[in-house]
Amino acid sequence: MSVKQLKAELRLPSPISPVTPSWPGSEALSIAVKRDDLIHPRISGNKWRKLKYALEGAERQGVKQIVSFGGGHSNHLHALSFACHQLGIRLEAIVRGQYQNNLTSTLLDMRAWGAQLHFVTKVEYQRRTDAGYLNRLKAEFPQAAIIPEGGSQQLALKGVAELLAEQPLDFEHIVLPVGSGGTLAGLMTGLVHRPDIQVHGIGVLKGQGYLEDSVEQLIGEHAHSPNWRIHHGFHHGGYAKRSKQLEQFCRDFAQQTGIALEPVYSGKCFWAVKQLMAENVFAHGSRILMLHTGGLPDTRRNPN
Repeated sequence: MSVKQLKAELRLPSPISPVTPSWPGSEALSIAVKRDDLIHPRISGNKWRKLKYALEGAERQGVKQIVSFGGGHSNHLHALSFACHQLGIRLEAIVRGQYQNNLTSTLLDMRAWGAQLHFVTKVEYQRRTDAGYLNRLKAEFPQAAIIPEGGSQQLALKGVAELLAEQPLDFEHIVLPVGSGGTLAGLMTGLVHRPDIQVHGIGVLKGQGYLEDSVEQLIGEHAHSPNWRIHHGFHHGGYAKRSKQLEQFCRDFAQQTGIALEPVYSGKCFWAVKQLMAENVFAHGSRILMLHTGGLPDTRRNPN
């Protein structure tokens, strides 16, 4: 299969669904959900947008091997391994944690799709952006292209920014989950001439300072634009952690709106919107677009 054939299977542009959840004050706001979770059952959400140009470049250059990084429940690695399987590319997955004897469902899928799993300690994984470590990987896999954790690199920004052209930008606020910073950076790249739109990133892990630095490094000269920020305190204990309240919130939202959430990314994002509304962050009558960035396959398995 070629990238062109893979793209033909995608649902783009993704639809927008207006919602009125039973949150105090929601009736005074205009809220809609950008349904990137509907793009593809395996390469859903922001994963396709961040991988699109990297995969096109790999195909153009004849690359038959890719190295990338993630945890045992990584939506990025899951989507990338499926794409590589479809495109006939061998994926070398650097996986944080010792899952050799207890493969998660995510890793079982990846292995079934032909990904080679390389388990490393958390200490070694922390070196994933170090030049020396990357040079070692290049020496070990000399024919491979390296894609950073989460797909967050310059090639990803253009793909993410394209979602802004899929609907009129008549929103005053855009809210999205932030894990590695690539989606937020891509949006800011596309909104450089729209300072009237406020972008709210919701940190899904304990990353205060680190997440801001990641975004700033990606967007460069526009890093100090005043119309973006990352809200911390909604991570429910850290990456892939969740509370019973968050799980119930996801169930309630799905029952009220028909839109399924997962508690790793979009669940925390939408939970944060409810809390920010209670704190009067959004003025009466504000128009809010919430990005559903996918990740649902991991929910159907066991992300714990």
